[in-house]
Amino acid sequence: MFRKYLIDLSLILVAIIWALNFSIVKISLEEMDPYSFNAMRFIFATAMLSYFARKKGYSLTVEKEHFWKLVGIGIVGNVMYQLFFIIGVNYTYAANAAVMLGTIPIWVALLSQFFTDEKLTLYKSLGVFFAFLGVTFIIMGGEDPLSFESETFLGNIIILIAAVCWATFTILSRKYLRIYSPLQYSAFMSLIGLIGLFIIGLPFMINLDWGGISIIGYGGILYSGVLSIGLAYIIWNNGVKKIGAVRTAAYQNLVPVLGLVFGLVLLGEELLPLQYMGAGLVILGIALARLNPSKIKKQFQVLQK
Repeated sequence: MFRKYLIDLSLILVAIIWALNFSIVKISLEEMDPYSFNAMRFIFATAMLSYFARKKGYSLTVEKEHFWKLVGIGIVGNVMYQLFFIIGVNYTYAANAAVMLGTIPIWVALLSQFFTDEKLTLYKSLGVFFAFLGVTFIIMGGEDPLSFESETFLGNIIILIAAVCWATFTILSRKYLRIYSPLQYSAFMSLIGLIGLFIIGLPFMINLDWGGISIIGYGGILYSGVLSIGLAYIIWNNGVKKIGAVRTAAYQNLVPVLGLVFGLVLLGEELLPLQYMGAGLVILGIALARLNPSKIKKQFQVLQK
């Protein structure tokens, strides 16, 4: 019974890690620039993923005919996305970033409809709709609602572009996750990200005052690299492989919900009625997106016999 829901539980863990990551990144960026932070966390992420891939007997090399296509996918998912994400978080509020990234399932569903064989079903469509509506309620229902004021507007747009990049990466990855294991794939993609982000971040790292960074700042790099990228990417790609891109992406909507929970427990924040409603809609959306009507029908037919 537990194994049946193992993928779902692991994706919930990813949502918890990513929900905490917004606050951790914000704290770390008070002590260093986003480009140095990105490069440093990818050093840890790539080291972790490469170590476990080799330990499992996987090579970091890929088939010759796949190489440049995978490099392109890696640039979209681990250079462009990470660059837009870190810059966007630096320029906008965490709540704004959360709702913009909450659009990922919308983009995944739409791109899947036009570019893959994973078509929208009624349940998936309703699931995506309710989940995104829930995220909107959570953000709009707070005391500090979603704001497109001039100082945050650019950050909002950048985060939205990041969401499209991650959705594109998720869609493009599915084909190759049928060929490569999630661990091998994640390690190779992380290596592409490290090369690109290190080149971009090198001039900033040279001028960075490393001695002025606190233990908390370095801890943020470690957390964001090892957990938010390293562990989370393995689980995410495994979800795409096992249950599909649309249903995996639906769990992204848990991130702002869990952010509210962490606020209640750790910061003493209060949920407003509309936010409770939004959290319920997100959970409903994920449940609907996860439903497989054909399996339910078969199980019902078995019970009738």
